[in-house]
Amino acid sequence: MDRDLVALLGFVLMFFLMALRVPIGVAMGVAGVGGFYLLTSATPALNLLANVPLSVVTDYNLSVIPMFVLMGAFASHAGMSQELFNAGRAWLGHRRGGLALASIAACAGFAAINGSSVATAATMTQVALPEMRRAGYDPGFSSGLIAAGGTLGIMIPPSVIFVLYGIMTETDISKLFAAGVIPGLMAVVFYAIVVAIQARLSPETLPRGEHHSWAERFASLRELWAVLLLFAFVLGGIYGGLFTVQEAAGVGAVGTLLIGILRGQLRWPQIRHALIDALRVSSAIMMIVLGAFLFGYFLTITQFTQKAVDWLVHLPIGAYGVLALVMVGYLILGAVMDELAMILLTVPIVFPVMVQLGFDPIWFGVIIVMAVTFGMICPPVGMNVFVINSIARDVPLGAIYRGTLPFIAIDLVRLVILCAFPALSLWLPSLVD
Repeated sequence: MDRDLVALLGFVLMFFLMALRVPIGVAMGVAGVGGFYLLTSATPALNLLANVPLSVVTDYNLSVIPMFVLMGAFASHAGMSQELFNAGRAWLGHRRGGLALASIAACAGFAAINGSSVATAATMTQVALPEMRRAGYDPGFSSGLIAAGGTLGIMIPPSVIFVLYGIMTETDISKLFAAGVIPGLMAVVFYAIVVAIQARLSPETLPRGEHHSWAERFASLRELWAVLLLFAFVLGGIYGGLFTVQEAAGVGAVGTLLIGILRGQLRWPQIRHALIDALRVSSAIMMIVLGAFLFGYFLTITQFTQKAVDWLVHLPIGAYGVLALVMVGYLILGAVMDELAMILLTVPIVFPVMVQLGFDPIWFGVIIVMAVTFGMICPPVGMNVFVINSIARDVPLGAIYRGTLPFIAIDLVRLVILCAFPALSLWLPSLVD
């Protein structure tokens, strides 16, 4: 059978299964193994199905993912997200839109010890959204803000997406972490600008909150020592040469557990729930990784990847024209696919193209992570939006999507700025040995 036709059928089958609500990892795996069978025979396809799962789950490099997920789960159940929001509320809550600003700051702080967009959005929905609604904030805008703030979880290090990108492209993960810092801080500033504009245009949607004394403000900062210690220890250990990224993930998870126990915030019930949550998230991630590997082997034997790379490189639109085309493709894919699936499915195709066109691999890692964050909050899928809706069921999906629109617009501005000025994401990595 013609390889191009089989490749096309593989994509059609994958998207058809996804439309039927089949889990993305399963959809990619079924399409990959089925296509492999059509091009070879039953025995090679079954061997692929037997060997790939074993190689994925025993890959030492991928161990960093469940460890960072576990670190975030321990931090969440230890109440660190609540402490971050309380500090932000004490310092900013009396301003118009202050609770929204506190939510953004808390999302950024929690992202620094979490690494997952969905986990950040889910946690802050439970912590910040009730407080904003109690203060009279517009539910749609508040939910949209948290959905956008959740995307900081995969931009500010440590980031699961950066880890996967680094493993797939053999790019230094520590440099990718450094490259995400300034773009992540830019996101915090830009989101704050959106809140300020909303407060000026519709002040009734973002009322002022309770005023806190200076004593209460400084008292709130004393509660943040655990978050700061974890962030400094994990990233300081990586850049200080004390341990590798994989070791840092394990140390961070154990450190978060010990701090929670010593502070009396993690007892057996909380530890048990954190372990279960981490297992669920890690299993879902590894299933997507497994499905992407199976589908990737299928694309390899169809030679689709090589043909796609050759076609993109030779387009008569220049390097930045190809980059713009790739970004548009990510915006379209983001409307129907999970961010992990997008990274695993597309990086083997677009990364060689970008390298051949002369783009820096670390800079492109930041750009591609930014591109997939749009899919986390864009209709009709928007994983963060669905997570928030599953928790705050009385806030309609349409209202949440409308709330995300200003943040999508400002993210597009940030993407253009980072494309125009690569030094914004490359300066810090240049300082890393």
